[in-house]
Amino acid sequence: MKMILRLVKPYWKMLTISLSMKSLGALADLFLPWIIAYMIDTEIPSLRSNPNANLYSLYFLGGLMIIIAFLGLYLNVAANRKAEMIAALAVKELRHDLFSKIERLSANQVDQLTRPSLISRMTTDTYNMYNATASMQRLGVRAPVLLIGGILMSLLLDPILTLVMVAMLPLIILIVYYSSKKGIPLYKKTQFAVDKLVRKLREYISGARVVRALSMEEHEKNAFDQANQTTVESELKATITMAKINPMMNAVMNVGLVFVLVLGAYRLNQGQTQIGQIMAFVTYFTIILNAMMMVTRVFVLSSRATASAERIDEVLNMPEGMKDGTFDIIKNANLPHIEFKNVSFSYNQKESNLKNISFKLYQGQTLGIIGATGSGKTTIINLLMRFYDVDSGQILFFGEDIRNVKQDQLRQSIGVAFQNDLIFADSIYGNIQFNRNQITNEDIEIATQVAQAEFIYDKKDEMKHQMAQKGMNLSGGQKQRILIARAIAGKPDIIILDDASSALDYKTDMNMRKSLKSKLKNTTMIVIAQRISSLKDSDLILLIEDGEIVGAGTHDELMKTNTMYQEIAFYQLGGESS
Repeated sequence: MKMILRLVKPYWKMLTISLSMKSLGALADLFLPWIIAYMIDTEIPSLRSNPNANLYSLYFLGGLMIIIAFLGLYLNVAANRKAEMIAALAVKELRHDLFSKIERLSANQVDQLTRPSLISRMTTDTYNMYNATASMQRLGVRAPVLLIGGILMSLLLDPILTLVMVAMLPLIILIVYYSSKKGIPLYKKTQFAVDKLVRKLREYISGARVVRALSMEEHEKNAFDQANQTTVESELKATITMAKINPMMNAVMNVGLVFVLVLGAYRLNQGQTQIGQIMAFVTYFTIILNAMMMVTRVFVLSSRATASAERIDEVLNMPEGMKDGTFDIIKNANLPHIEFKNVSFSYNQKESNLKNISFKLYQGQTLGIIGATGSGKTTIINLLMRFYDVDSGQILFFGEDIRNVKQDQLRQSIGVAFQNDLIFADSIYGNIQFNRNQITNEDIEIATQVAQAEFIYDKKDEMKHQMAQKGMNLSGGQKQRILIARAIAGKPDIIILDDASSALDYKTDMNMRKSLKSKLKNTTMIVIAQRISSLKDSDLILLIEDGEIVGAGTHDELMKTNTMYQEIAFYQLGGESS
């Protein structure tokens, strides 16, 4: 409820108009039974006792009822439209705030929350908030007005019968309270089940080719069915718990209606009430019953929304996992461009992923990193780009700790191409330029030349050629060359190629390395690769194993001093030493 109030607060003027129209529409519905009772008990008997009387008053009351009915219809429809508009605008802002917060989350926080859960919170949970926000405006005002107004109008007609009806309300309140108390935790479990379902779906979609290649469709289908069944069971349990409210309330209210009719008949026989009053009273009783049903629906939606709001607030209220620095990057050619000082890091704070990593790299130099899969090569890049903060040690840019440097400046100074980076369903130009307005056509042309991406100009539309999602209409080598061109186009001070040339043939890889050296002389480069041929010309090569540096030096130095490097070179280069 707090989140809903927070969401609609900026639209309080529109909300005031909407709620006023809704209240007036509900009041219009309340006047109709009273007019009917007046016509039956007063106007019609008066006409019967005076045969010469005209029917103008009866026509007037009938016309008045038609006007009130249409007025109520117009007010309710207009209020509902405004309610939907306010809910849509409010949840639009909520999605924007949630997306902005997710963008600012540290990689560690994203790992904790998990990507499927974040997707679910951005979609399912915000949709639940939309439903609740709209329903609260439509029903949250109309129901209380009809409920309280119905009771007051009933009191004016017959206080004794009203007391019978009011006596049922505490029991109804208890039913709603205990059902809602059980429902909120169940809806939370349902959302967690949805998270798992989304995760399973993403895994299948991402690995569809592998699944088919290994003929594991039936296994994946069973795994998805299991996750789907768990979600259905959670949803059913929550829905059944909340669905009990309506029949229980109906039973209570119908028992109350029986008492009202029996007592009403007795009082009518005693001359203590009239037929019109009984008819109006039954109508008010029906209105009150419908109002209670609306209240029930509001509680069901609010229970689901409460669970969703807590999940959304968990993200929105997360503290900044990585505080931004305040210093600008000040270049100093006398200091190392990049320096790692005894850096250690662990993703789970249990098992070390990097241990005492130290090296220096001056501006314009090239660092090569080689090692087995899972040895910690990409982790070094993640720390350098400050996706994570080090557990101990320091990473320095021109002598300044990167934790003190503005994150935007830090990342803008780095151009990175990962092995399996993302190609967007956009033109080739759009993928390379990537909405960076400072990049000119000349920059893109130079970047494509360096990345050996001349194949672009063989296509009919050249730079305007549209690429499928994830670059499915390109080969692996073509995708990697576009990713490398994207990294180079921004003219960064540091270029990182994280196994980004693994799909390139040896000749293209060699030509690209030569082009990088000749055209980007003052750019510091970090090349992660499995092939020694891609690293041979580096000013410094690090051999990483189990998160530790087990060899450091130039290619020639490592060939003379490091047995492990010699073994890799033997298998890759046939024993070549230079």
